[in-house]
Amino acid sequence: MSKRRLNAITESLQRQQHSVIETGRRSELFGTHVFNEDRMLQYLTKDAHRSVNEAIFAGTKIDRKIADQVAEAMKAWAISMGATHYTHWFQPLTGSTAEKHDAFFDLRTDGRAVERFGGDQLVQQEPDASSFPSGGIRNTFEARGYTAWDPTSPAFIYGTTLCIPTIFVSYTGEALDNKAPLLRALHAVDIAATAVAKYFDKNVSKVHATLGWEQEFFLVDKALANSRPDIVLTGRTLIGHLAAKGQQLSDHYFGVIPTRAVNFMRELEKECIQLGIPLKTRHNEVAPNQFELAPVFEEANLSVDHNLLLMDIMEKVADRHNFKVLFHEKPFAGINGSGKHNNWSLATDTGVNLLSPGSTPMKNLQFLTFFVNTIKAVDTYEELLRSSIASASNDHRLGANEAPPAIISIFIGTQLSHVLDELEGVSKGKLSPEEKTELKLNVVGKIPEILLDNTDRNRTSPFAFTGNKFEMRAVGSKTNSAKPMMILNTIVANQLKEFKKEVDALIDKKKLKKDEAVFNVLREYIKSSKRIRFDGDGYSEEWEKEAKKRKLSNNKDTPSAVRVLTSKKSLELFKGLEVMNSTEVEARQEVELETYILQTQIEGRVLNDLVYSNIIPAAIEYQNKIIKNVLGLKEIYGAAHKKLSEGHLTLIEQISEHMVVIKRNTDDMTNARKIANNLKDLNKKAFAYCDNVRPYFDKIRYHCDKLEQLIDDQSWPLTKYRELLYIK
Repeated sequence: MSKRRLNAITESLQRQQHSVIETGRRSELFGTHVFNEDRMLQYLTKDAHRSVNEAIFAGTKIDRKIADQVAEAMKAWAISMGATHYTHWFQPLTGSTAEKHDAFFDLRTDGRAVERFGGDQLVQQEPDASSFPSGGIRNTFEARGYTAWDPTSPAFIYGTTLCIPTIFVSYTGEALDNKAPLLRALHAVDIAATAVAKYFDKNVSKVHATLGWEQEFFLVDKALANSRPDIVLTGRTLIGHLAAKGQQLSDHYFGVIPTRAVNFMRELEKECIQLGIPLKTRHNEVAPNQFELAPVFEEANLSVDHNLLLMDIMEKVADRHNFKVLFHEKPFAGINGSGKHNNWSLATDTGVNLLSPGSTPMKNLQFLTFFVNTIKAVDTYEELLRSSIASASNDHRLGANEAPPAIISIFIGTQLSHVLDELEGVSKGKLSPEEKTELKLNVVGKIPEILLDNTDRNRTSPFAFTGNKFEMRAVGSKTNSAKPMMILNTIVANQLKEFKKEVDALIDKKKLKKDEAVFNVLREYIKSSKRIRFDGDGYSEEWEKEAKKRKLSNNKDTPSAVRVLTSKKSLELFKGLEVMNSTEVEARQEVELETYILQTQIEGRVLNDLVYSNIIPAAIEYQNKIIKNVLGLKEIYGAAHKKLSEGHLTLIEQISEHMVVIKRNTDDMTNARKIANNLKDLNKKAFAYCDNVRPYFDKIRYHCDKLEQLIDDQSWPLTKYRELLYIK
């Protein structure tokens, strides 16, 4: 074992903590660090409380005088909780969160100190917008950007800072973040879904999208992770031979959680519960050192905020437990990567899940309406939905044996497929009394019973119906869920608008009854969206061929996937629902391409450094040891040494062969990177990195991993998988 790795392991053992975290009852701790309804009732006047709730539930604006009252109340509560600073907490296009802390402290004109926080500071701030990715919306000399308070996501205290969730927009009004388009998409789906829900219940006045994410991640000992330059700089291992024991025995999945990991999770859960994040589930995932956390479902915007906050808390708590959290989708080759399954549904203000069947045919017709419209929306915009989960890191995971393929399809199970097939056979136009009875009692009426027995799952499906929700399984573990949620809610909103137009037209022009009109439109949607439904093996070559026949997209890499963002169809969609204008869409496409290029460029540079600073020197040093040994044998045994040195000479030759290939491919990769860097067109540059640079990564890795097997363990310069993947 190398001295560097030995020191890392020694440091790890010395710094391990086995403390037990006292948690108390979760119900008592929940939301104690959040300016929620309980806190508002305690600190706000009746007028201020009413105004904030109207902003949350009806989207009305808050008067500046009321904002002053809210700010004063927030400040009083925050200071009572030990807060000294406040920040506008926002989501720039980096994929993570950002914050700039300001103290409540200020000076009066007479020089005396005072705690100050007014409505102006609450509602709007002006951080520098020039250094965040903007896709050309902001130039370096145009630094002005604004953060604006989002009252639908409550403020919270993190450490000693009052954090106020906000949107981030440019001086000219374009969204520079992920939250603003998400809020617009959620508003669009609320309007469209409410209009359709009123067919079945006139009392519905609001529909909100719900999201329950499942966060997968790896825990690696901090000292060992820090000994690997590739993990530190890229979040994944660029080199590394698979340990003899990986996940092949399936003994880690749902196994006993290691003590160190449990201690980490208990402290994490306590902090999350105090911050209003309703964590409920924890378990071992498939790969060694891989775990999953999942909360109770929440309104989608709040759920996205909570997931981003969770990821930040995880890193801080992990550091205290001498862990490093890896959110990269594929940090280790040869074992499962990590996703963030997005479980999505729609719920009314009357307490009904629109994707959950009911006890009556009418409730089931409502379920079928939203169920079929969602399928139709995904079928129409499957390529756009694929773009929402594209990234350089997720490209490593999609299509592997633990993740869905890049082809978007929908799994609904054989029983529901049978229901849709029966509905497809419904005659057009008016229905006879017998047909209505057959539909409502024998087809629609039996849906709850069907779903009760429908226990089959398809883990290869990127978009699967799982009983009362759709599970978007292809989302990457470090992806901001705002992106796929913005796309999904936008396309569903658009589809529901089209559905209502068609139903109303049949009622007005064809004089059909409401149920007949709904059945007629659903029948056509079931037919036209049939190609997206697939219940088989998503990994098979047969499905790839079949998907091509069905004219489904198969964009296997990010540059191919994000091209659809600026298609005429996509631009019209976003503009029509006022989710994004063309400038905002084009900017996001540019940011996605830039990020892909830079992440690939960084990995190439790190790999180059590892080869020339670690791998080749270690190989030469070990080879010299063998050569010295051969010369010693010759000195002792003379001509007889040839037979004794046969294995040595073969090993020397093998090491040399691998080094030659590694050096040649590394140099070729560097040259390919230089050529790509000289391209001015961003799209061509991204494809150059994808097609001409990235293929060298696997070639170089293959021969480096072969050297790892040949070289003495003590001489190998990098911490190995068998040391990284098993928590002690």
